[in-house]
Amino acid sequence: MGVVLLGIVAIGRQLPLETWLGSLRVHLDAFGAWGPVAFAALYIAAALLLIPGSLLTLAAGALFGMVTGTLTVWVAATASAALAFLIARYFARDSVAQRLAHRTRFVAIDRAIGEQGWKIVGLLRLSPVIPFSISNYLYGLTSIPFGPYVGVSALAMLPATFFYVSLGSVAAAGVETAVGTGDSDPSPLEWSLRVVGVAATAAVVILVTRLARKALRETTDIEEAKTP
Repeated sequence: MGVVLLGIVAIGRQLPLETWLGSLRVHLDAFGAWGPVAFAALYIAAALLLIPGSLLTLAAGALFGMVTGTLTVWVAATASAALAFLIARYFARDSVAQRLAHRTRFVAIDRAIGEQGWKIVGLLRLSPVIPFSISNYLYGLTSIPFGPYVGVSALAMLPATFFYVSLGSVAAAGVETAVGTGDSDPSPLEWSLRVVGVAATAAVVILVTRLARKALRETTDIEEAKTP
């Protein structure tokens, strides 16, 4: 984890990351206290357009810190998951279904969700077999009810959200220190606590992801065997 952070800091010194973040911060500051809301709206729009949200999640940590950044991204990710689900289920079901009808893996996942419901959605969220933005639409084609889908999605997305936001927050502090733009330089103890915290979060996320992936693989393999 320390190597990853050092790599991000090194990249930040070569690329104008601080300039980009500064520009985004200026635009968000124009919204005042509504800055996180504006950022959430940007995140939702990106997710609905199938744009990966990992960079925005990292940016949230850099711009808002761990707590506000996590809350902002978590709410935005949950809202985008809900909207994409509704769009797929009620407005674009036929076109999306036609594109997925020949995919054996999706058929197996759909069958598994039909039999085990929210448990499979939770495993999929913890082990992103399908990219987040795309999966939001795919779930709208399954038989899972809207309420359980949103609830389990929100809970299962929280650990990874906190990890990426924390990583963005620590990396941004490192970049600011490296280029000398921070208000104050963190002490070695503060840096150690930050890195240890992110590393511990990463360990938990990786462990949970592996367990979820194993359970999901076993389930979908069984369902694929049932698929004609």
